Amino acid sequence: MIKPQPLHTGDSVAIVSLSSGVLGEPFAAHELALGQRRLRELGLKPVTMPNALKGQTYLDAHPEARAADLKTAFTTPKIKGIICAIGGIDTYRLAPYLFEDPEFVAAVRQHPKLFTGFSDTTVNHLMLRRLGLTTYYGPNLLNDLAELGPNLLPYTRRTLTRYFESPQTTVITSSPFWYEERTDFSKAAVGTPRVSHPERRGYQVLRGQGRVTGRLLGGCIDSLNSLLTDTRYPDEPAVATRYHLLPTPEECRGKILFLETSEEQPTPEAYATMLANLTKTGILGNIAAILMGKPQNEVYYDAYCHELLTATRQFHTPIMANLNFGHAYPRTALPYEALAQVDLDRRKLTILEPYFA
Repeated sequence: MIKPQPLHTGDSVAIVSLSSGVLGEPFAAHELALGQRRLRELGLKPVTMPNALKGQTYLDAHPEARAADLKTAFTTPKIKGIICAIGGIDTYRLAPYLFEDPEFVAAVRQHPKLFTGFSDTTVNHLMLRRLGLTTYYGPNLLNDLAELGPNLLPYTRRTLTRYFESPQTTVITSSPFWYEERTDFSKAAVGTPRVSHPERRGYQVLRGQGRVTGRLLGGCIDSLNSLLTDTRYPDEPAVATRYHLLPTPEECRGKILFLETSEEQPTPEAYATMLANLTKTGILGNIAAILMGKPQNEVYYDAYCHELLTATRQFHTPIMANLNFGHAYPRTALPYEALAQVDLDRRKLTILEPYFA
């Protein structure tokens, strides 16, 4: 895998809308301004890509415009990092415009850049992984940098500062607090703190002991499942197969799989079905361990743990749960294909190599 360089103070970073076009809607203008301001406070120069603010209707109709923005970000020399605006449901539609563009493919490999986001962005991560680039399942603009509270959430701020660093190893600790999702995103909510709770569980070991070492792979289980079966977009599995977006069972062998659930908060029954689909495709039977993200607002936490244990019982898969990645707040960043170690006895996660080149 090719790693990008870490960010440096003064670097320009691209803002892209690869899924939903909500960033360009008038009702999100105050969030865009907040996100840009916070990037500047981190010492970065935000550069909004040409199509990123064209709104939901336009970007829904023009996946090629979204793909063009990603290409522009990779082919513009001054751009050193790429930050996704938010997730969505149909970023898979970018695949033909990216994989069939030799200039884009060459740019990713010759000019690797930091790429961060989560949720439907899982699929973009898998696209870039297929091209050999290490990317980061972590913060995006609207959910994190545009935090409506007085400041960035402290744990998320630490995650973002990690994009400027590249130590030999990184221990990813549990956040001392978790936060509820907001219900009011209006301009009137600016400056109001999130509802917070002390973290009482920390990392929880559901099964296993000792240490497991392997390379990280995963994302939002809803997005992974949509690559296998999707009633909203029936062509998605065919696109996923054509461009080899999902890792093969052989590629999953020995990997540490990180899984989390979307803001749609799938029922335990739906979660069990998605796990069964991952089993049928050969993914769950080949991995070395699972990291389960805290679900948003802790909804269905115990039920998800039960379903995950049930789905992996035949494989005796080691599992550590309640990690801070994905749709719950706050969130860390997990580098795809980085070598990691799960210490089940000490409830500890360590990235065993530098995040960046």
